[in-house]
Amino acid sequence: VTELASYSTIGHTIENRKRINASAPVPSINLPCRPTRITAPRSHIIDNQLYRTFSSNSDDDVDSSPLTEPRESMQYDVVIVGGGPAGLAASIRLKQLCSSKGIDLSVCILEKGSEVGSHILSGNVFDPRALEELLSHNNSEEDSDSNATWMEELMESQDSHATPVSEDAFLVLTESGGSYQIPNVLLPSQLHNDGNYIISLSKLTRYLGEMAEGMGVEIYPGFAADEVLYNNADDDGNGNGAVKGVATKDVGIAKDGLPKDTFERGVELVGRQTLFAEGARGSCSESIISKFDLRREAGADVQHFGLGIKEVWEVPEEKFKKGFVQHTLGYPLQSSVMDKVYGGSFLYHQEPNLVLCGLVVGLDYENPYINPYLEFQRWKTHPAIKSHLEGGTCIQYGARVLNEGGYHSLPKLTFPGGMLLGCSAGFLNAVKIKGSHCAIQSGIVAAESVYESLTTGENAEEKTVASMGEIDADEPALEVTQYAENMEKSWVYDELKEVRNCHEAFSKWGVGGGLLYTGIAAHITKGKEPWTLPTPIGSNPQPKTDSTATKPAKDFQPIKYPAPDGILTFDLLTNLQRSGTYHEDDQPSHLRIKADVAKVPENISLQVYAAPESRFCPAGVYEYVEEKLVINAQNCIHCKCCSIKMPQEYINWTVPEGGGGPQYQVM
Repeated sequence: VTELASYSTIGHTIENRKRINASAPVPSINLPCRPTRITAPRSHIIDNQLYRTFSSNSDDDVDSSPLTEPRESMQYDVVIVGGGPAGLAASIRLKQLCSSKGIDLSVCILEKGSEVGSHILSGNVFDPRALEELLSHNNSEEDSDSNATWMEELMESQDSHATPVSEDAFLVLTESGGSYQIPNVLLPSQLHNDGNYIISLSKLTRYLGEMAEGMGVEIYPGFAADEVLYNNADDDGNGNGAVKGVATKDVGIAKDGLPKDTFERGVELVGRQTLFAEGARGSCSESIISKFDLRREAGADVQHFGLGIKEVWEVPEEKFKKGFVQHTLGYPLQSSVMDKVYGGSFLYHQEPNLVLCGLVVGLDYENPYINPYLEFQRWKTHPAIKSHLEGGTCIQYGARVLNEGGYHSLPKLTFPGGMLLGCSAGFLNAVKIKGSHCAIQSGIVAAESVYESLTTGENAEEKTVASMGEIDADEPALEVTQYAENMEKSWVYDELKEVRNCHEAFSKWGVGGGLLYTGIAAHITKGKEPWTLPTPIGSNPQPKTDSTATKPAKDFQPIKYPAPDGILTFDLLTNLQRSGTYHEDDQPSHLRIKADVAKVPENISLQVYAAPESRFCPAGVYEYVEEKLVINAQNCIHCKCCSIKMPQEYINWTVPEGGGGPQYQVM
């Protein structure tokens, strides 16, 4: 019912804009928030099984299926997929340019979370460089009557502090409970946090969302972009032409594949340019990278990922150290200088009394018995960590994958009809342990490139959707290559290039060699070394992905983890409730086994690798019952880890009904 109410809102927008002829939508209603639930196990679904179910359960012609009914359509100058830092920055910069240049563009954002910020998770020590550049354009406007800083505005808007970093520590933890601090003078300059702030990125995103809406951006939270639309598409939606937009997911489909009384067809959002800012491993972005072969076009390596697991604690006043930042290596992930498990931890003190703590585990680890969630719980028991949390209360939990491939893994950024922004492209600096500043900067550069492209030329203003109400059918699809050219000239590329070989050094020589190489690169060569360390190659001639990095279980011993105490450490399902995760019960699983590898779970994953998905998933989605895979899709917190680390990548991660997933508030 909640999804139906949301669709009525977008229905009213369609009707009011007079883009289509349609019957009046159901009136919008206000409903209470849905309760957090942990579901009972659900059986898995094979990819495309849903569509076969629609056909096989109807005696009518397939064309009469609700799934094939024409979709309503809305047209914009710019459609942005994803309401995170990159997408919101792009929308704000576009509207700033509309105001200063005098030619208006219509802009909309689709966000699959129930509200802007509800799916946003990050460390987060925040580098404000890009944000301050973005907001400086607001301050230059004549109608600006406020001299408030972004920190003050964030506090007023979201009641959330931006705490300046006051102390920076980097420790190496030992298994015996000891720790050694690395002097800051020996650390790479990119690890220094002078001038940075400890924030909640989910709160900052909400603040930017309010700003964008105030400028005239149409934001639709609770709408999941399910399908990329192409020009010259065939009946199956495939096309060899330009991207023309996206379609939102149908809602009101039962888990047996049949439409319910609440069934609503998805809506097509068509744009002159479509900007994909879904975050790491976004489903639409990945399909575009594959379709246009954007990695090969750029000569890029495969992307590598880490899994970040995070908790937020409220701690007593005597434990709180305003502005304190601590990162660690060593225990529990590395026990020797040759250990090749890539990862480390973070712990930040944010006003008024919060401790943000987490562990990042590189997904190119070899041992299938590693359980990242339990490694995180074990990490908290180390004296150097435990001392910050004792007497406190854990108030939120979550997890998300992050890009770690860096400079060498960046794909071609543009394609006919659109472009990739932020973590959809891979703009994260793993050495700096930051990506939000790069994401915001990519949004700024994308907006400036798109605006110039859409408003230059004869009768440019008359061709805008903001002016005409529709896209000129004779206008050719544009590939705004200026965006990629401008990004390559930006400080984002300079920053990533400086540490371009560091991840590969850890993979090649372990934590000791990786640290040594990173120190040399940061202090001396600064990315100008005349060599490139290749992505490690496995037993086949293809670059080794995080999935193929996993080795057979026979080469390792099971890891015995301590039982949770319910005070400092927690069982997974207890913590999962703190994420606020919810999905509509009666819908098909959005986690689908690819048809061509349908036998991999029971025959390979379980038998060869001892079911690693039952350990690496930070939401307990996957389990084997009597040697049969069961997928608890309702538990999914949208981290995307399963689409990366599964043996043979057998899971196709698709979007569930809009609004489903975690409900992060202070992440």
